Amino acid sequence: MEPSEYDNIAQLETRHWWYMGMRQIAEGVLRPSGLPPHTQILDAGCGTGGGLQWLSAFGTVAGIDLHPLAVRYAVQKSRRVARASVQAIPFPDGFFDLVTSFEVLYHLAVTDDIAALREFARVLRPGGQLLVRVPAHDWLRGAHDRHVHTRHRYARGELRQKIESAGLALQRLTFVGLMLFPLAVLKRLIQPEADSQTDVTLPVPAVNRTLTAALAAEGLWLRRFNLPIGLSLLALAHKL
Repeated sequence: MEPSEYDNIAQLETRHWWYMGMRQIAEGVLRPSGLPPHTQILDAGCGTGGGLQWLSAFGTVAGIDLHPLAVRYAVQKSRRVARASVQAIPFPDGFFDLVTSFEVLYHLAVTDDIAALREFARVLRPGGQLLVRVPAHDWLRGAHDRHVHTRHRYARGELRQKIESAGLALQRLTFVGLMLFPLAVLKRLIQPEADSQTDVTLPVPAVNRTLTAALAAEGLWLRRFNLPIGLSLLALAHKL
């Protein structure tokens, strides 16, 4: 990811519609998942640390990230942050009740996503849960993907197979971002190939509120049902 992207995220993730909406969706999936009291949580690829804050409502949270600028921002929000790769997590086997990883496995720095998933499984206790989100549809790759160093966007069946090959049992697998999907397709068709501008910019307040509300509405639906299409894939799995 370009260093400027970390600066953008750090400044906007508490206000930007994407981060606010995706947080609400993830919270809605986690609440009925039966997490134990005093849950130990790892946010694997914590970025600038936004997840460390809202995940603390579910238990004690630690974070890792490989990029030094991300770690520099994240430690301002939590002291339990280490610089490390998701392919070599510096915690013992069975240490965590929950591992989360949001928009991480897709990245160029993750050279082996199955190895990362196996690391997630290794540090989970038996019965522990994994919540992972990745961008969907490799044909949707565009300028923003180049800016954030996207290695790969995932197909539904592919993500299922990789999670299960890591020794995890899939509980839920759904698309998210259905309402935004047509806009993303249109943008992909009309955006010049040479354009490499970030998508992480704050729109005018009315648009920001509308897009946040659209994702919040999806969050209500996703409490009970899955979505057939969308911009990203969200998977909940547990360790056998």
